[in-house]
Formats: sequence, structure tokens, C-alpha cells
Amino acid sequence: MEIKPILPEKETPAASESAENLCYKRYRMEIDGLDCMYVKYARVWIPDPEEVWKSAELLKDYKPGDKVLQLRLEEGKDLEYCLDPKTKELPPLRNPDILVGENDLTALSYLHEPAVLHNLKVRFIDSKLIYTYCGIVLVAINPYEQLPIYGEDIINAYSGQNMGDMDPHIFAVAEEAYKQMARDERNQSIIVSGESGAGKTVSAKYAMRYFATVSGSASEANVEEKVLASNPIMESIGNAKTTRNDNSSRFGKYIEIGFDKRYRIIGANMRTYLLEKSRVVFQAEEERNYHIFYQLCASAALPEFKTLRLGNANYFHYTKQGGSPVIDGVDDAKEMVNTRQACTLLGISDSYQMGIFRILAGILHLGNVEFASRDSDSCTIPPKHEPLTIFCDLMGVEYEEMAHWLCHRKLATATETYIKPISKLHAINARDALAKHIYANLFNWIVDHVNKALHATVKQHSFIGVLDIYGFETFEINSFEQFCINYANEKLQQQFNMHVFKLEQEEYMKEQIPWTLIDFYDNQPCINLIEAKMGILDLLDEECKMPKGSDDTWAQKLYNTHLNKCALFEKPRLSNKAFIIKHFADKVEYQCEGFLEKNKDTVYEEQIKVLKSSKKFKLLPELFQDEEKVLSPTSATPSGRMPLSRTAVKPAKARPGQASKEHKKTVGHQFRNSLHLLMETLNATTPHYVRCIKPNDFKFPFTFDEKRAVQQLRACGVLETIRISAAGFPSRWTYQEFFSRYRVLMKQRDVLSDRKQTCKNVLEKLILDKDKYQFGKTKIFFRAGQVAYLEKIRADKLRAACIRIQKTIRGWLMRKKYVRMRKAAITIQRYVRGYQARCYAKFLRRTRAAITIQKFQRMYVIRKRYQCMRASTIALQALLRGYMARNKYQMMLREHKSIVIQKHVRGWLARVHYRRTLKAIVYLQCCYRRMMAKRELKKLKIEARSVERYKKLHIGLENKIMQLQRKIDEQNKEYKSLLEKLSSLEITYSTETEKLRGDVERLRASEEEAKNATNRVLSLQEEIAKLRKELHQTQSEKKTIEEWADKYKHETEQLVSELKEQNTLLKTEKDELNRRIHDQAREITETMEKKLVEETKQLELDLNDERLRYQNLLNEFSRLEERYDDLKDEMNLMVNIPKPGHKRTDSTHSSNESEYTFSSEITEAEDLPVRMEQEPSEKKAPLDMSLFLKLQKRVTELEQEKQSLQDELDRKEEQALRAKAKEEERPPIRGAELEYESLKRQELESENKKLKNELNELQKALTETRSPEVTAPGAPAYRVLLDQLTSVSEELEVRKEEVLILRSQLVSQKEAIQPKNTMTDATILLEDVQKMKDKGEIAQAYIGLKETNRLLESQLQSQKKSHENELESLRGEIQSLKEENNRQQQLLAQNLQLPPEARIEASLQHEITRLTNENLFYEELYADDPKKYQSYRISLYKRMIDLMEQLEKQDKTVRKLKKQLKVFAKKIGELEVGQMENISPGQIIDEPIRPVNIPRKEKDFQGMLEYKKEDEQKLVKNLILELKPRGVAVNLIPGLPAYILFMCVRHADYLNDDQKVRSLLTSTINGIKKVLKKRGDDFETVSFWLSNTCRFLHCLKQYSGEEGFMKHNTPRQNEHCLTNFDLAEYRQVLSDLAIQIYQQLVRVLENILQPMIVSGMLEHETIQGVSGVKPTGLRKRTSSIADEGTYTLDSIIRQLNSFHSVMCQHGMDPELIKQVVKQMFYIIGAVTLNNLLLRKDMCSWSKGMQIRYNVSQLEEWLRDKNLMNSGAKETLEPLIQAAQLLQVKKKTDEDAEAICSMCNALTTAQIVKVLNLYTPVNEFEERVLVSFIRTIQMRLRDRKDSPQLLMDAKHIFPVTFPFNPSSLALETIQIPASLGLGFISRV
Repeated sequence: MEIKPILPEKETPAASESAENLCYKRYRMEIDGLDCMYVKYARVWIPDPEEVWKSAELLKDYKPGDKVLQLRLEEGKDLEYCLDPKTKELPPLRNPDILVGENDLTALSYLHEPAVLHNLKVRFIDSKLIYTYCGIVLVAINPYEQLPIYGEDIINAYSGQNMGDMDPHIFAVAEEAYKQMARDERNQSIIVSGESGAGKTVSAKYAMRYFATVSGSASEANVEEKVLASNPIMESIGNAKTTRNDNSSRFGKYIEIGFDKRYRIIGANMRTYLLEKSRVVFQAEEERNYHIFYQLCASAALPEFKTLRLGNANYFHYTKQGGSPVIDGVDDAKEMVNTRQACTLLGISDSYQMGIFRILAGILHLGNVEFASRDSDSCTIPPKHEPLTIFCDLMGVEYEEMAHWLCHRKLATATETYIKPISKLHAINARDALAKHIYANLFNWIVDHVNKALHATVKQHSFIGVLDIYGFETFEINSFEQFCINYANEKLQQQFNMHVFKLEQEEYMKEQIPWTLIDFYDNQPCINLIEAKMGILDLLDEECKMPKGSDDTWAQKLYNTHLNKCALFEKPRLSNKAFIIKHFADKVEYQCEGFLEKNKDTVYEEQIKVLKSSKKFKLLPELFQDEEKVLSPTSATPSGRMPLSRTAVKPAKARPGQASKEHKKTVGHQFRNSLHLLMETLNATTPHYVRCIKPNDFKFPFTFDEKRAVQQLRACGVLETIRISAAGFPSRWTYQEFFSRYRVLMKQRDVLSDRKQTCKNVLEKLILDKDKYQFGKTKIFFRAGQVAYLEKIRADKLRAACIRIQKTIRGWLMRKKYVRMRKAAITIQRYVRGYQARCYAKFLRRTRAAITIQKFQRMYVIRKRYQCMRASTIALQALLRGYMARNKYQMMLREHKSIVIQKHVRGWLARVHYRRTLKAIVYLQCCYRRMMAKRELKKLKIEARSVERYKKLHIGLENKIMQLQRKIDEQNKEYKSLLEKLSSLEITYSTETEKLRGDVERLRASEEEAKNATNRVLSLQEEIAKLRKELHQTQSEKKTIEEWADKYKHETEQLVSELKEQNTLLKTEKDELNRRIHDQAREITETMEKKLVEETKQLELDLNDERLRYQNLLNEFSRLEERYDDLKDEMNLMVNIPKPGHKRTDSTHSSNESEYTFSSEITEAEDLPVRMEQEPSEKKAPLDMSLFLKLQKRVTELEQEKQSLQDELDRKEEQALRAKAKEEERPPIRGAELEYESLKRQELESENKKLKNELNELQKALTETRSPEVTAPGAPAYRVLLDQLTSVSEELEVRKEEVLILRSQLVSQKEAIQPKNTMTDATILLEDVQKMKDKGEIAQAYIGLKETNRLLESQLQSQKKSHENELESLRGEIQSLKEENNRQQQLLAQNLQLPPEARIEASLQHEITRLTNENLFYEELYADDPKKYQSYRISLYKRMIDLMEQLEKQDKTVRKLKKQLKVFAKKIGELEVGQMENISPGQIIDEPIRPVNIPRKEKDFQGMLEYKKEDEQKLVKNLILELKPRGVAVNLIPGLPAYILFMCVRHADYLNDDQKVRSLLTSTINGIKKVLKKRGDDFETVSFWLSNTCRFLHCLKQYSGEEGFMKHNTPRQNEHCLTNFDLAEYRQVLSDLAIQIYQQLVRVLENILQPMIVSGMLEHETIQGVSGVKPTGLRKRTSSIADEGTYTLDSIIRQLNSFHSVMCQHGMDPELIKQVVKQMFYIIGAVTLNNLLLRKDMCSWSKGMQIRYNVSQLEEWLRDKNLMNSGAKETLEPLIQAAQLLQVKKKTDEDAEAICSMCNALTTAQIVKVLNLYTPVNEFEERVLVSFIRTIQMRLRDRKDSPQLLMDAKHIFPVTFPFNPSSLALETIQIPASLGLGFISRV
């Protein structure tokens, strides 16, 4: 076959020459040019029978012509290696140490078998790395140990990464396939092959898990879970224990995972190959049957399995042959539970499951059926044979019929049919064939149902296939199964070779490297030998058709056809029943015995018919239906293993005779067709290869057997890839990488601006043979060994430089040492000579001092003796005189003390007597005075209640009330006499009733007081008697006390001496105890402080964990909410398209309704049942179901509430109709009095409001005025204002009492005429009607109702007619109010100059005048139209009802004002005391007293915005939905939308409109959600609305009226607090919304930073020349995505600056900015560290230096932004420690201890991983020894940390929103016209 790879060739080898020899020849030609590399100390590989290859070192240089090489092995043994005299081939060279352990084998400089084997061994044993790239192949070595490298964090780390950027992994291959499917829109295949036990099934399982995790599911059916759930089912029925593997797959499978256009999993389809049916009836020693049989036996005790009559596995013939029924560490009963759960998940019902188990149990019982021979040609089954009876019962067939056909067969000829008995051996074979056939059909049926469960419900856009196929097999005895397996591997190897050549050609053409056409060996001749015409399979099928065909005759045909004609076919020397085929991997000898029988797959048709006739067991006939309508050649069953079964496709109807004809096709023919179909599928996809290697045959963890590994490497095509790469230019460098690596070989003049030209110039000087390299467009291509040559030159250059540096440094060090020693010698001499001189001077000084000391010492002795004698004489005299004086003094002291004691005792007795007497007298006086005071108080109370007293106290108020009463009487005379009598009777009745009640209460109170007084007198008399008794007792006690005192005196004197002694002892003990207590207290305090600190830290951690858990739940809730809304929209679309055709929906419609919108709840609740009806088969998520139940319950409650309200409304309408019908029978009655009372109430309310306003204005004048002349304490104007405040507060109290009195009167009148009051709530009227029992009251109520209806009708007519007149009157009224306001201000200015009493009188007079004028005005206005006047009165009455509701609020306001007045008065007093001292008396006198004039502002805004209800949507649209953040952030104040929204909320609160508040807040929340859903990937938008949401939340807190949030407010801001509504619940909702926005912000910045981090922090060389670039393999060249520009550290810092400036422009809170920055730095640190842990090429000393420099630049950025206290630096600590770990020494135990103490932020797994990955970039660096890593592990074994390897890069720290009040005054905010909010106005 002609292929187009890479290199120019002159000779074309013969087709019969093997690929290995041809590639090796070319490789040897390349090596021959490297003879100069075979010098002393060069290392080579030599063959070894035990280790396959051994390393050795040359002891002397090799010279051309030498026949022997002098070598030294690694163990120190010298060896002479003889070269082949014919070929004179040199042994392969060993790669430099820096290339050992590379991720990609193609990165090795020398590409040959020993280099590959050694690299795999080093990675597997030393670094514990099981994956390695070999070009396009991933080599996976089974570790026989669970490794923590398959978690979801690892999946997330590999997701989205280029294949060459990360360490080799099965996830990297899966990601490459997924990305190429999405990018190229081409189907992909992952081909996993290897020996049994190499880990093929596990690798395929992990690949599918990766797809399921990364892509997710396109529907709610959880397809990805079903795809993964198919594994336990297929493992139970298709896997078994073998001698090589406990869970060996005994079939091949190809799973197509389907994806939609968005590349989400929508379904899957499975094809199976070569099921090993023979295992059902036979197992070798130490092997088992399929797992499902042992799972059944282990679960036999379950109740549902009792009917299967199972037992122990050793009971059945089909499960006991291997003698190993149990696998260590596997519980078959638990595995059975997992299998049944997987079946349930895939939709196999319990009835079908029990049917499957019945068939499997029947197979086990069938295996126990025994035959008895009658003669040599016939046999029989014993009657009522128990195993066969159980089998027939389970299968539902007749016992006699099955027993007959097990011992007989039917022979059909052209004319007749014969029934022939069969021998016992044939009967056993037929029984086994039947069991295998049943199991194979059951296997097909299960696969069919699995495919149905995985079938995609929507159209499949693309797929990724995962092929789990057996590898090349060769055993001592190879039969038909091994022949089919090796045939399939030949086809796969051919496809692999083609793909490798294609990639090589594409690379060379892309780089424009010249290449020529060559003929290259292909394994097509071997494939032709097997499948071509007259090939082995053709001859086998032909022999199967012969009546007397046998294995021997078939073998002879093979010899005659192919022997000596085909070089790949041979005959064994000692056998005539075998043949040998030269496969691509090895020669294999096949035994012909059994080939024909297995190819025919003979099953007696009569036995199948008996099973089909089963009527009691419906599942059994289903298994054999496919035999009647065969789909294709792939659906038949072979004898040894089963070929592909594409059960997902249903065939068309077959002709009657077609089925039997198709059924006769042989297994070989069927397998060949299925293999062709597989190859067509693979050729139509982009393949990816995973080769699994079994490291040893004993399943030892991390044990590497070189022999077994080389066998598999040769068989799986890995070495073939190496040979192909070695034949061309295997080593490839980009120009920049080459320049960075070999810059040391260039001189300064050689370096040009053009890197490409620079590299060309250098290479021409270094490598003279231009055929050794080629220059491509972007890369330099090298022949094999040239990189090693360059590395040698580089190492020599560096070594020479190191020697020169060492020489210079050593000379400098020695000279420094000499200078230091000379200087030290001179210094020592100087100090020694000085020391000697000082010693001599010291001797002289000491001699002179000794003489002086002797003189003074002698004088001292004589003087001392004289002084001692004199002192003794004086002491004796003093003692004698003192003794005499003390005796005299003691006598005088005793006489004096006795006199003092007598004096004090007598005085004490006299005082005691006097005190008792005085106390008794005082007590009697108090009782008497209290009685007299109570009498006086009673008189005063009676006097106070009298009218005269009331008139004296309130003369002015009585006059006013009299005037008002006179006015009322005059107006009452105008009405009818009947109404006057009625009102007078009611007033008289009520007043008399109140007076009588008051009298009764007073009499009762006086009676109780009299009783209490009597009781008190009696108690006082009793107390006097007691006191007298106590007096007598005291006198007697006095005598006893005097006697006792004398006795006590003597005892006391005795005790004093004892106590003194004890006191001294106690003092010492006390001091000791105090010291101990002090020590203990200090220890306890220290321990308590430590505990307190620990508990505080723990509580903080718990709080953060709880906050994080809450925010994660909130995030999950928002995600599920969005998912629910999307599903609801999809369901709406499905519901709205019942007919064919399209219906376009509004694109602006959003389903993101708030949880507070009632309509959205109903809509969701209505949509959910529709979804449940349309998707009954889909499995709902738990959260969706709970939400559905809650919404359904809510709808039910709302319907019940609606029904109850409707019933109540109907009932009230009926009552109203009845009342209206009776109303016409009664004449109208008067309601004018009630209207007058409402007018009176309104007037008093207005007065109260004015007084309140005056008080507020005065308070403002005190707090806001900044003039020191007016506000200084002690100033005259200040005192005047203070007096006015006190007078106004008194007047306010008086008016309040007046309002309360009138209110009580009004309530009493309202109760009296309640039936007439129909303007109030209708429910009050109905309740009163129900309570009335008297017929007269009921009639009166109906009359009132009638009058009310008439009044309402007249009011409606008058409103329609006089609408325009009312508008004009209102305009006039506004004008009059303005004039009245001016007059009020003038009056207030005048009143301020008057004394308090005059001011009150003047204000009352003015108010009376105003009321009179107002009444006269309205009487004149409505004199001609009584109806208008009546409607005016009615409107006043309505206002009075509203004022009644507001009265309580005003009372609270009055109380608050009182408290504020007291506080202000205290503050003023303090200021007066503090500041009056600083004011001179002259200043006080000279300042004239001027009245305070309060200026009137033109317009005083209250910081509110008014809008109409219908403009709410427009407000949300302009302010939220269509607002551009960039313009607002640049031109307007930060947080302007939040301020505007809050001012609108304030106005709604001011209007007391709860519906408006609720609607505005709900619309705001929904609007923000819509904006974030629409533009949620824009950082500016998310940041803008996070800032405004937080500001809105702070405004709601700041102006909530809660004291905790009002501390920092100005008095003006406190006036703007909300008055009617408590929005605490909405604050929580906004806080949750802010958390969701913050999490979205983190996701946005993470998506922006993610592509920059690895490139900027790891790959880019910030410090040029430090990192040495190592050779890279094929994977680095074939990354999935082309380079779009390299990110640097500056890119990251620029992006951080952009984020920070945007957040600052939006006015985000500083604390929130710190939290965002901390989160950003955590993402940078986590992603960088995770990539470092997954990239071996990044773990070097130089890279650690680069990382530390990059981290320092980030810290500098934090300092510049003043964010060092944000906690961001601490998040980088793991990365910093990892960089330090790369740079520290890693040799001794001290180094290990230092590493353990330094790396406290890294886990043990991370430390060990970094040490394992540490790779020297230069030869001068040393690798980390395995023993050192073990030492680290031992030291860290007690550390309790997470076993997780990677950091959670998706982790989001819990966010908090500290309260940040704004100093901005709301009334100063201006609304720009650019916002389009002209429809709102400032208030």
C-alpha cells in the first residue's frame, strides 16, 4: 500500500519485510550519524534476559572499527559488549536525565524501545503516574489501586483545557474528543484496547463519566445517569472473574453517546461483540462464570426468589467448575441490589426483572440435568428428574417434550423426516449448546432494552463512540475465539497506522516540510490472508457446508492453498492440525480442532421450538422472535463469542424463506460483516486511542514487570507509533522555544530581532549536516538524536561556564580568607601586648592599695573596741530606766480604760431607750398625719370634680366652648323640632347616664377607702401593743446583757493573746494562699482566654459555614428557579402548538417572575399539571415535585378563600337588597348633626396639625439655623424660642385633651345613631343588624340604610353635574389656602413677640374667627343648592373617619415630640452651662432682644418622587431594563437608580398605599432579574446592579426608623424615615437578590480571568531567561485550539485594574470591593495551583521563582489599591508555599522537617504530588528521591487535612453586606433628563 509520510528514500523495501525491521533500519541510519555521541561516560542500553534492557556507561570512547565496547553497569560491574560483526550495530543511546519521565514519549530525543520502557517505568514507579502520551495514543497502566484522580474536581480542571497543556489523563482524551466534536462538527471515537485485566472497562467507564459530567443532559430524563447505570447491568451479565482479572469483560462493546446541537447528552446506543458464550457452560481453574449467576445464588434467601429454588453456587454444575465462587472484597448480594436498581433506572420493570432471573435460574438448573446411557448411540433422562422438572416449571414447558428432545434430534431429507436418538456425549453437548443459546439471546434482549431506555427522544446531531475492545491475544492453545480477536486487532491496527500517517502528513504539509512518496509496509496482506477470497474464513465457511467436513480436511485445504505461497502463513513442524499466522504483533499458532463446530454454532431446532411454545412465560418467546426476522448478519450468535448486535434498529419484513436462509450463515461470516460495519463507523469518525497496559500478572499495586510490559507495547501499537515518529523528524520546537532553550549557545551579535533567522544562523553553525533538521513555518524539525546532541553542547557550555564561575569564586573566597586571617593576626597581637601592659599597671596599683588598707584597718580595730564598751554601758542604763517607767505606765492605763468602759456602757443604754421611744412617737404621728392627708385629698378631689373648679382653671377655654355651643345652638334651631327633641333626649340621656355612673364609681371608691382606713387604724393599735411588749422585753434583756458583758470582757482578754498568735500564722498562710490563688487565677485566665479565642474562631468558622451553606442553597434555588422557568416556557410552547405549523412567541416575554407576584404563582401552578400530563414517563427532580405540591396547595387555599369571599359577598348583597326594599317604607331622617360633628372633628384635627407643624418649624429653627447670634445658649432669641417651645407643648396638651373629649362625645353619638351611619364599612352595619333584637331598632336601621342609599344616589348625580364647578372651586380654594398660609405665617411671627398666655389667647381667638368665616363662606356658597351643601357635609364626614384612624398615629407622634423636647431641653441646658462661661456680660447686655422671624422657603422638597400607578412599568423600563450602566456610571452620581426607586417607595409609604409599595418593590426585583438574565455575562451590568441593589438595601435600612440604623443620620434624614410600613421582609428579599447578583458577578469575572490565569501566571516568562524550555512532544503541537494570543501577567493586572475601576465608578461599597478582590485572588491562586498540580512540566525550580515573582506583583497591586487588609493575600498562601516547595532543598531530614513546617497551607496529597512532579530543567538540578518523599509522608501522616488533591476553584466565599449609610440628602437629588423620567415629579 502506498502511503505518504515524511522522509526522502531512495530504496523501496520488499513488501514482505516487516514494519519493525524497516523502521529500525531507518532509525539505525539516523543513529549512525551520531557516532560522536559514543564517548566516555555516555550511557547506552544493552539487552538483558531478565530486565529486557539494562543501562550501562561507556568507559572509553568508541572509534569506528572497534568490535567491543567497554561498559560499566549501574551496579558497578564492568562488561565487554561485543558488536555484531555483520551489522556492527551500536547499542541504543540513553536519553539525558532531564528528558526522563516526560509526559509524551515522542518528546524523547532517542526514540526506541528501551527509552519508552524506561520512561514508562519511571513515571509509573517513581512518580505514581499511570498515564503517558505516545503521540496520539494515551498509554494507561493499571495501578491495581484506587487513585484519587477521578473526582469531579479533576473533571472540572480538565474541562476546557487543551490536551497538551495538562498532564496525560483519560479525561484529557475525552475533553479532546468532546471539543473536536463541537469545533469540527465531526463524530468522534475513543478506542480503548488492551489485555484482559489491563483496565479497558474502567477507562471506558471514566470516559463516559466525563461526558456525563461535562455535557449534562438536554432533558429531564437524566440520560447521563442512565448511560452510567448501564455499566453495572452489562458488567453483571458480561463480566466474569479470570485468572488475570477479577472483573474481566468477556465481550466487546461500542457505545455511541448522542448529543444535540448544544452538545448535551440526549441518548446512547450500544453494540456488543463476541460474547464468550462458552463460559456459561465451562470455566477453567480459578475462574468464575458470569457475575449474575453468583449474585442470584447469594440472594437466594430473598422472598421474591423463593420460587427460583436456588441454592449455593457450589450446588450448580455451571458455577462450580472453576472452584473459586467468591471474589475477595466483593459482596455478590450487594452487587445484586445495585444491578436491580440499575435495571429499574433503565425502565426494566419488576416483572421483566423476575422473568430475567427465572431464565437465568433455569440455565443453572439445566446445567444439573444428567443423562444415562442406554447404549453407545442413545441415552435417556431419569423419570421426574428434579433439575429438569424445575427447569420446565420455570420455563413453562412440558417435561416430557423437553426430556424427549434433549435425547433425540430430527433429521430431514428431501422426502422424509427421521427422529434419531443421540449419544450421551452428544446430549450433553446439545444441552450446553441450548444453555449458551438461551443466555446469548437473553444477553441480546437485555442490550435491546438498555438501548431502548437510552434511545434519544430528539434528533441526534453528533455522537462520540467509546469502543471497549479486547487486545491481541496469544495463549498456549489458541482456538477460534483468539483467531477472531486477533483478526479484529489486525483491522484496528491497520486503521491506526492509516490515522498516524495521515496526522504526520498533515503536520508536514502544514509546516511546508518537503517529503517524498514511499512504499511502506502495511498489514493488508495479513488481512487478505484471513478475509480475502479463498482466505482462511472462506475456506472455513466452505468446509462447514460440506456434509462430511471436518477440522482435518479444512487444515489440509489451508496447507494446499497458502503454504509456501504466502509468507505470513506457516505450518508447525510437529502438527498437521494447526497453522501459524504472522500477525503485526507476533506469530500465533492456532489449533484447528473445534473451528468448524464453533463456526457452525449448532443448536437443535426442536429444542428451540419447545421453548417458543411456552405459554405460561411470555418473556421466553420474546427472546427468540428476532430469529424469525433477522436484521442483518450481525444479529446472529456465534458459538464462542457473539458478534455485534445493533438492537436499536428494527428491520423491514422479511420474506418467508429468508429467515432460515440467513440463520444458516456462519459465525465467521457474521463476524466479518460486523467488523466491516465497525470499521466503517470508525473511519467516519475522528479516532482517539487509549492503550491499556497490564504491569504484572499478580495484580500487585505499582509493580512493573518489564517483560510483560514490552509484550503489550509491541502488541498494542505503541512501539509502532514510536517507529513511525523515529523514521522522520520526531523532535519539534517552535522558534521561540528553541531560542529560549539554546540562547546560551548564541553570542550577542548572533541575536537578531527576527527569531526565525536567528535560529537558522545558529543551527547552521551547530549542526553541519542540513539533512538532520528542517525549518517549517512555525517549528524546527530534528532527526532522532539531534536534540540530545544539542543538549550535550548546551550542557558542555554550561559546565564550562560553571567551572569558570567556580574558579573565580573560589579564588575570591581564598583571598578573602587570607585577608581576614592577616587582619585577625594583627588584631590578636595588638590585644596581647595591651593585655600585658595592663597587667603590670594593675600590679603596681595593687601594691600601693595594700599599704593604705593596712593603715586604715588597724585604726578601725582599735576604734571598734572602744565603741563597743561605751555602747554596753549605755544599754544597761536604758533597760533599767525603761522597766521602771513601763510599770508605772501600765498602772495608769488600766485605771483610765476602766473609766472609759463605764462611760460608754451607760451612754449606750440611755441612747437605746431614747431611740425606741422616739421611733414609736414618730410612727404614731405619721399614721395620724396620713389619715388627715387622705381626708384633705378626698376633699380636694371632690372640689376638683366640681364645675366651679373646672371653670376657674379653664376660664378661657370655657368662653370658647360657650361660644362654640352658642353657635351650635343657633345652627340647631334651623332644623326641625323633632330632630332637636331627639338630639336633646339623647344628649340628656347620655349625660345623665354618665353622671350616674360617675357617682356610683365615686361612692364605691369612697366606701373602699373608708374600709381601708378602718383596717389601718386597727393595725396601728395592734402595732402599739406589740411595741409595749417589746419595751418590757428589752429592759429585761438589758440586765442580762450587762451581766454577760462583764463575763465576756474577761474571756476576751484571754482570747486576744491566742488570736494574736493565730493571726500571725494565718497571715503567713494567707500570703501563701494569695500567691497560689494569684497563680491559679493567672493560669485560669490564660486558659480561658485561649478557650475564648478558640471558641470565637470556631463560632466564626461555623457562622461562615452556615452563611456559605445558605448562599449555596440560595444559588441552587436561583438556578433551579431559572431552570423551572425555562421548562415552563418550553411547556407553554408545547401546549400552544397543538396543530402543525409554527407560532412565534414574543421574544421580550420573560418568565422570571418574582416569588411575590400572585399571578405568577397561579400561572406556575396551572402549568405544572400540564407538564405532568405531557411527560408522565419522565422522572421529576425532588425540588420540582415539592415546588409543584406547594403551588398546588397554595392554589387550593386561594380557591377556598375566593369561594368564601364570594359567599360572603353574596350574603351581604342579599342583605343590602332586603334593606333597600324596606327603606322605601320609612321617611328620611336627619343626618345633619352627624355631619356637623364631622366638621367639628375636622376643625380640631386641623388645629392639632397646625400646632404640630409650628412645633416642627421651631425645632428646625433650633437645629438647622447656623447663626451663632440666634442659636447660642443664653442669647435672648434663644430663650424666646425655648419659651415658645414650652408654651406650644402646653397648648398641644390642652388641644389633645379637647380632641379626646370631643372624640368621646362623638363616639357616644355615633353609637346612638349607628343604624343611620351607612357611610362607614358595610360589615359594621350588618354586624349591628345581627346584634339588634328589638324590632324598633331593626326598623330604625332599615330607615338609616334607606336614607344612606338616597344620599349616595344624590351624591353621584351631583358629582356628575358639578365636576367642572368643583374644579373651579378647588382652584379658588387653593388660592385662598395660599393666602391663609401667608396670614398664618404673619400671625405666627406676631405671636412669637407676645408672652405665652397672650399667645394662647390670640391663637384661640384667631382660630374661632377662621372657623366662623369658613362656615359662613360655605353657607353662602351652597345657600342656593342644599344638595351640594349636604354632599359637602358628607365628604367632611368621610374625612373625619379617616382622621379617626390617623388619630392614634398622631398620639404616638405627640409622645415622640415630647421626648424630643425633653432631650433638646437637656442638651440646651448643658450647652448653656458650658458656653455661658465663654460669653462676657457686656456681650449679653449689648445685644438687643429681637423677635425671631422664620423665613419662608420658595419650595421645600421632602425627598420623595411621585408617579402614577399606570406609569410603574414605564418607570421600571426606563430606570432598569433599558438603562445603560456605562453612561450612568460616568455622568451621574453613583447609585442614582437606587435613590430614585427609594424616593418613589417613600412617596407610596407617605400615601399609605400598601398595594403601590408592594407592586413597585416586586416590579423592581423582577426588573433587576430580567436585566441580569438578559445581560448577565456583562461585568459592568452585573457590577452596576450589585452596587445599586446594595445601595437600595442600605436606603431601606437607613430610613427604616430603627434606632440601630439611624445613628449616623442627620436630623433631616431622620425626618425622611418610612412612617407606615415595615419593609424588613423586603430587605431580606433584596439581600438574597444581592447575594445572587454577587455570585453571578463572581462567575462572570471567573469566566473572564480563567483563560488568562494559566498563561499569565505559569506559562509566560515574566523574568526572561530564567525558565528553560524542555522538549515537547506531539501533544503540544496538536492542541485543540490555535493560539489566539498569549496572556501575560500584565494582562491579568490590567484586567484587575479594569474590574476595580468599574466597581469604584459604580459606587460599590468598599467592604464589598474587598470581598470581590479576595474572591478574584482566590480564583487566581486556586486555578494556578490546580494546573501546577496537573502539569509535570511546570514543577521546576525556575518555575517556582517565576511564580513567586508573579505573586509579588499581585501583592504590589494590592498595596497600590490599599487592599492589603482585604484577605486577598492570604488566599494566595497555598500557591506561595507550592512555589517555595519547588525552590527549597529536598535532600536531608532537616529539609523534610523544614518543608513540613513551611507548607501548612498545603495538604499532604498536594505536597507529595508536587514532589513527585518535580522535574529538573537542567542537568545541574537533581530529582527528588523516592526515599525523601516517603520521609515527608511519614512526617505528615498525623496531619488531619483533606485528602482532596485540587483546590475547589468554584468555591465562593460567603458574602456579607455591612450597613453603609449614605450622607447624601434625598431632597438635593436631581433627576437628569437623559433617564426619560419626565412623568415623575419631586415632592
